[in-house]
Amino acid sequence: QIQVVESGGGLVQPGGSLRLSCVVSGDIFNASVMHWHRQAPGKQRVLLATIGSGGKGNVVDSVKGRFIISRDNAKSTVYLQMNNLKPEDTAIYYCNVLFFANNYWGQGTQVTVSS
Repeated sequence: QIQVVESGGGLVQPGGSLRLSCVVSGDIFNASVMHWHRQAPGKQRVLLATIGSGGKGNVVDSVKGRFIISRDNAKSTVYLQMNNLKPEDTAIYYCNVLFFANNYWGQGTQVTVSS
């Protein structure tokens, strides 16, 4: 059974940093494309970042220069480093695993940016 577990969220002041982690159980990580999404209150879930199995990552323009996606295949873990956080980054952050035609989601981790 595939499990996807995010961690690392919390309350942070504007300008601060957080690193989110997502661990994937099951023998699929190395062949999977990994995504980070977020869903702000009252808004739709949106894609933030993608990283392929070979380690090439991209983030959307709205967070470019502040967010970095990376992965450690040996640990079956994908990370989202978030710097210079802003109140508008407040959301639930979700990890998504795309393994061929199969999609798996984590339960999400809350990030709150507030003074």
